[in-house]
Amino acid sequence: EVQLVESGGGLVQPGGSLTLSCAASGFAFPGYTIGWARQAPGEEREGVGCISGKDGSTYYPESSLKGRVTISSDNAKKMVYLQMNDLKPGDTAVYYCAADPSLSWYIADYDYWGQGIQVTVSS
Repeated sequence: EVQLVESGGGLVQPGGSLTLSCAASGFAFPGYTIGWARQAPGEEREGVGCISGKDGSTYYPESSLKGRVTISSDNAKKMVYLQMNDLKPGDTAVYYCAADPSLSWYIADYDYWGQGIQVTVSS
């Protein structure tokens, strides 16, 4: 059974940094693409970025977070990380980890999703 469990969310002040973690299990990591998406209240879910479990290549779609985020992975631990910098109140959202056996960067079509974790940016 594929499982994705996010951790590391919480409250952060504007301008601060936060790293989210995604623990993956139940699938062969190198054969999947893993990504992060977020959904703010009243907004559609949007992709933040993806990483290939095979070769570590990354893709960041156009979003307000682009340039302030870095996705990385530890294949041995089956962990994927989302480092976010210079956070703004507009970054407040539920952040999701997702995975798919395709090589697609289009996270909206991914088959497997975590439960999500809240990130609140506020002073």
